[in-house]
Amino acid sequence: MRFVVNPPRVVACLPMLQKIRSQQLRKGMYVERLAGSWLDHPFWRGSFLVRRDAEIDAIVQSGIEELWIDPHRGLAAGADDDEGGERGASALQPESTELQERRQAVEATARAVEPTTDFHQEVQRARRIYDGSRPVLLSLFEQSRLGRAIDTAGAAELVEEISESVQRNPWALLSVARLKAADEYTYMHSAAVCALMIALSRQLRLDARQTRDAGMAGLLHDVGKAMIPAAIINKPARLSEDELRTVRTHPELGYELLRHLEGIPAAALDVCLHHHEKVDGTGYPKGLPGQRISLVARMGAVCDVYDAITSNRPYKAGWDPAGSLRRMAGWTGTHFDEAVFQHFVKSVGIYPIGSFVRLESGLLGVVVEQGEASLLAPRVRVLMHAQTRAALSPRLIDLALPGCDERIVGLENPVQWGVSRIGEYL
Repeated sequence: MRFVVNPPRVVACLPMLQKIRSQQLRKGMYVERLAGSWLDHPFWRGSFLVRRDAEIDAIVQSGIEELWIDPHRGLAAGADDDEGGERGASALQPESTELQERRQAVEATARAVEPTTDFHQEVQRARRIYDGSRPVLLSLFEQSRLGRAIDTAGAAELVEEISESVQRNPWALLSVARLKAADEYTYMHSAAVCALMIALSRQLRLDARQTRDAGMAGLLHDVGKAMIPAAIINKPARLSEDELRTVRTHPELGYELLRHLEGIPAAALDVCLHHHEKVDGTGYPKGLPGQRISLVARMGAVCDVYDAITSNRPYKAGWDPAGSLRRMAGWTGTHFDEAVFQHFVKSVGIYPIGSFVRLESGLLGVVVEQGEASLLAPRVRVLMHAQTRAALSPRLIDLALPGCDERIVGLENPVQWGVSRIGEYL
């Protein structure tokens, strides 16, 4: 099974876009793309109709100087611009053909995936699925440790349950998976990566078979770790060179175990062996460069690292989800494929569930649910005020509701504010 992203639909006549300064932006204009690095500002998603003055203010204040608007989907910039007729008209520039083609190629596979079930309703089912996955994964890792054939039918059934949950609401199970304890990380990490792989597959518009295979790949990618001594896996200090070499054998150990079993998709073998490869060729075990790493293995690399660095481990506390994405953005082009990473961000949200954020009013809170209309407007459970440091009765603010003037202005370290158990507020 080859994992490919469907090519963009051929468009006979490309719309003429207008390039304007951010100060020229008005309500009713349709923003097609913002100038600058896609993650230097919280608006990399682009492509939205400007409905509120707050959106204009946020763009201007973020330092974005120029952007493209689509006059066929909203207001055009014309001679009546507040900056003055001749000056405003001279600022209009068509988007280059190359940029249009690149934009369309991304948009062809990056449209939003809408949930079909209410988040809170699906969370209850997601908890049952996640709790039920523990004995399955414990058994899978124990069978692997003993060199026995694993229960592929049970693994496939679990992947199907996770896939159905992600299909109903892509964020419910991802939020539940954040609550795994440090001492169960090794095996429950597999359930989390399975869910992340399925969510990313849906964002990439892979077909149903490819999505299930990617989910199975996520579930089985780390089975080789079952054969690494627990004293090394859970060591609370820096690994020695010998210990590090031992840990780095787990992709090949897992691959050798899986390749002799029936019912294991090729994608699972691929990800098991290659999820630690890097696009610059410095990964392991084969040191493959980006063009030789399959799409599904590039997906596995992103999903594996994200869950690893955001999870509590026996030897370290997990990083903030949104802050982790920003760190990972700096690793694109060396560790990760940039296009795959961009799709991944859209699948989990610019402010993923569990992010601790500061609102414009000074309120501090936890992102508990993604907004369906905008990645910039999740639902936040506020806990305290930054100025007074006074704890508040937790209440939910939906940043996407009409008339809500709040917006996220920054990320905060919850520990510095005395909040150590984020999971209690999800």
